[in-house]
Amino acid sequence: MAQLDILAFGEPLMELAETKRGEDNLYLPGFGGDVSNCAIAAARLGAKTGVFSHLGEDKFGSDFLELWDKEGVDRSTVVVRPGTRTGIYFISYGPEGHIFTYLRKGSAASLVGPADLPLKAIENTKILHVSGISQAISGSCADAGFAAIHHARRNGVTVSYDTNLRLRLWDLDRARAVINAAVGLADIALPGMDDAQQLTGLDKPEDICQFYLKNGSSIVALTMGKSGTMIATKSEVQVIPAHPVNAIDATGAGDVFDGAFLTEWVKDHNPFRAAAFANEAAALSTLGQGAVAPMPTRAQVEAFMAQK
Repeated sequence: MAQLDILAFGEPLMELAETKRGEDNLYLPGFGGDVSNCAIAAARLGAKTGVFSHLGEDKFGSDFLELWDKEGVDRSTVVVRPGTRTGIYFISYGPEGHIFTYLRKGSAASLVGPADLPLKAIENTKILHVSGISQAISGSCADAGFAAIHHARRNGVTVSYDTNLRLRLWDLDRARAVINAAVGLADIALPGMDDAQQLTGLDKPEDICQFYLKNGSSIVALTMGKSGTMIATKSEVQVIPAHPVNAIDATGAGDVFDGAFLTEWVKDHNPFRAAAFANEAAALSTLGQGAVAPMPTRAQVEAFMAQK
């Protein structure tokens, strides 16, 4: 296995998105799961990426293997687990926007534990990427997330962590305990504003960034929607403006930001330049439907940036 830029650990989910055809509501298949999205987005932008997870012994699992092969994402550490199933989520649309319904309990990915980790692959990547969802889906996955992070740190591998708070998966007290501990072990913290306010109990972006820096992270990329992204290091804080667009569907935009940010950061370790690129990629990804289909290529992002 050649050295990767990014190895992402978490759960892929088959996506079924509501759409209308005539008088009927139909659900069109697609692909989701935050860390899989991140790996695919980064691969489209030129990074060498891989995914570690377990899949069910079903058609959806086979579809993911084909997807990763098509997108150039290394899946050599992915395990198809006999007698299990791949998780699913449905996207519906109401007056307030997206409505998500999940069928993921007992999925193959949720059965992963510390003994299942691909230790050599973790040692052989530049960045290990984990998220709050990676640890929320089961107790064994929470333990595996910590074990993966500790192994990466022992071997000089950079750790990035997206808080991705999902209160349908666990209560806030447990989420705070696990996510805040994990982010404290990560070099790069990738929180969203809404999540961070709940996880830290703080309101102001500057205070939230300082919380994560004091907690142990070296770089904080706090995404704030239309207000842009605040990048904070121990020596400098900047707000990188967002690119305003008429968004069609924001599903997966945060994952695209992660993939784009890490792809750029790994080149020269400049978080401010990486955030500027990632803001553009994330904005562009909202101009289509679903999580994976509208993810942009590098050429598309560069052309989009040139329009400003």
